[in-house]
Amino acid sequence: MSFHRNAKLGLAGRYALVSAVEGGMSLKAAAAAFSVSPATAHRWWHRWLEAGEEARRTLSCLFDRSSRPAHSPRQLAPELEDAICACRRATGWGPRLVAGATGFCHSTVWKVLRRAGLSRPPRPVREAANRYEWPCPGDLLHMDTSEYARFQRPGHRVTGDRRSQDRRHRDGIDIVHAIVDDHSRLAYAEVHSDQRAATVAGFLERALVFYAEHGIAVRRVMTDNAWAYTRSRAVRQLLARFEIRHLTIKPYRPRTNGKVERFHQTMAREWAYGLVYRSHRERAAALPHWLEHYNQRRPHSSLGGLPPISRVHNLCGQDI
Repeated sequence: MSFHRNAKLGLAGRYALVSAVEGGMSLKAAAAAFSVSPATAHRWWHRWLEAGEEARRTLSCLFDRSSRPAHSPRQLAPELEDAICACRRATGWGPRLVAGATGFCHSTVWKVLRRAGLSRPPRPVREAANRYEWPCPGDLLHMDTSEYARFQRPGHRVTGDRRSQDRRHRDGIDIVHAIVDDHSRLAYAEVHSDQRAATVAGFLERALVFYAEHGIAVRRVMTDNAWAYTRSRAVRQLLARFEIRHLTIKPYRPRTNGKVERFHQTMAREWAYGLVYRSHRERAAALPHWLEHYNQRRPHSSLGGLPPISRVHNLCGQDI
């Protein structure tokens, strides 16, 4: 149960107070002992006396009661409230427009809609989470990109002075290509200036070498439907050469590729924006060091607090 925010006594304190009065203590003495007013002690004691055996056994007689009035003579008539609600359902307007259409005060309309549960449109039902994890490292890799603005000096987020920004000069953006193993969460990332097909193919080939150095044989790669992934001949030939199956997510369903999307959030919070860099070049130079920390030492919540490398030591089919 919830208690009034200004309540001096909780349920245990109220029960101790009435037990003390039952034991022979006066109401005034009990009030002083529990640091409440005599009126408060009187209220809880008489509620205890008036309660039945079941209410005493469950202590429900010591719960807070609603402070809502039993009668509201100035409340709008039901048929008028129905007219307000009907206007809201028919138009979807807010309280001010509904008030103008029905002739009632804005505050009255707001209260009526709130009581009827029409203050806000109903939220769409969210789909149940479909969590999955492939059994072995290399069974599936998630690949995606993220963008970060380049800069020549710290911006207002560090300096607090927006005048330091030169909006006329655009330094461009850095494209971070990232790939994450579905089972172990072992990650590999590089900073590039574009996401063309040749850049993607070169990054993917170096990523496959990275995983091979850790003893991981890649079987599948999942990406979104970007042109560089689905229409690139270089990427297609590279995957065919290594006999890797290419999977793509459904359009507008980034959650299917959720592990690399979540990795981008972590990378942005801890690498891109977690430290102060003098320029985007210094930020890019720090990425390999952060990746080494992420893979080797950083505890991962989905791995029971262990780093991703902990799931790479004993690969499936290679147990000794």
